[in-house]
Amino acid sequence: MISVGVVGTGSLGFHHARILRDLDGVEMHGIYEARQERALEVAGELGVTAHPSLESLLDEVDAVVVAVPTVAHEAVAVAALERGVHVLIEKPMAPSLEEADRILSAARAGGGLIQIGHVERFNAAIRAAVPYLDRPLFVESHRLAPFTLRSTDVAVVLDLMIHDVDLVQSLVRSPIVDIAASGMPVLTPTIDIANARLTFQSGAVANLTASRVSMERMRKLRIFQPSGYLSLDLAAGTGEFLRLKRDLPLFSGEGEQAAGGLTPEALSGAGLAALVERIPLQGDGGEPLRKELESFRDAVVGKAPPAVSGEEGRAALEVTLSIEERIRKHVADSRPA
Repeated sequence: MISVGVVGTGSLGFHHARILRDLDGVEMHGIYEARQERALEVAGELGVTAHPSLESLLDEVDAVVVAVPTVAHEAVAVAALERGVHVLIEKPMAPSLEEADRILSAARAGGGLIQIGHVERFNAAIRAAVPYLDRPLFVESHRLAPFTLRSTDVAVVLDLMIHDVDLVQSLVRSPIVDIAASGMPVLTPTIDIANARLTFQSGAVANLTASRVSMERMRKLRIFQPSGYLSLDLAAGTGEFLRLKRDLPLFSGEGEQAAGGLTPEALSGAGLAALVERIPLQGDGGEPLRKELESFRDAVVGKAPPAVSGEEGRAALEVTLSIEERIRKHVADSRPA
C-alpha cells in the first residue's frame, strides 16, 4: 500500500484524483489545489482531503501526480523529489529543456522516481497493436480538435502533437536525424496548426499533423511496415492490421500468369478482400488513465520500471521544441518584407 496525492485539480487532475481514490494498492491522502474554491469543490465531490499547502500534502505521501499548469511543473516536481517523493508529471514534462534537466537532477539527488504522463502509451488501440509491430518504416498521425480556450497559452505542438512525437519515438526506437516542420497561428498568437516530418536513423519516416482549429475531432495513427499495415483509431481505442494473405499466388505484375492459374487481372478484379487478411484490434476496454496510474503504482513499489521515464519525457520535449522552433522560423520567413 502506497500513499499518494494529487497536486492540481483542473479537468485532468480531477480524474487522477477520482481514479486514485479507488485504486487497489493505493491510499489516497488528498489533494492540493491553489484555488481554494476549486479545492473545496473537488474535495467535497470526491470525498478526499484538501490540504492547505503543498508541503502539508508532501509530508504525508510516498508519491504525487503533478497536474498543475506546465509552467509550474518544475516547482512542484522539484519540491516533491527533494523529499524523496515519487512523481508522475503530466505531459509535457516542462516548458523548457533547462527545467526538465533540473527536474531530472532533483530526482537523482533525492532518489525519487519520475514517470511522465504520456497517456496515449496506454491507449487500447496501441496496446492491441503491440504484438503486430515489426520495424515500422512510415508512420502517419492526425490529431485534430475543434477550437477551445484550453491550453491556448502554448502552441499546438506542445499541447497535442507531443503525444504523437512520444508515440512514434516509442514505436520506431531509432534516433531522429532530421526534422522538417511547418504551421501557423490561426486564432491565437501561438501556433494552432502544425505538420512535422521526422526522419529516423533506421530509415523510418513519420508525418505528424496536429490542429486545434478543425471542424471535427480525429486521433488516428497509421503504421506501415514490411509485414503489413496498422490502422488505429485512438479516439475509439480500436484498429485493424492488414497483411497480404499468406497463401496468395505470386505474380510478376507484368501480365504473366500467376502460380495457381490466376492472372494479375483476376487478382485485381477479386477486390481487396481476396488479397488482404484483416485482423481486428480491440483493447480490453480499460480506461487509459487508470492503466497509466496502475503502472505508476507498480513502478513506485518496484514491480516494473516507469512506463515513460523522465529521460523519455525529456526526449519527446526536445523533439517537440525543435518542431516548434522550425515552425516559428517558417512563419517568420514567410512574412512580407
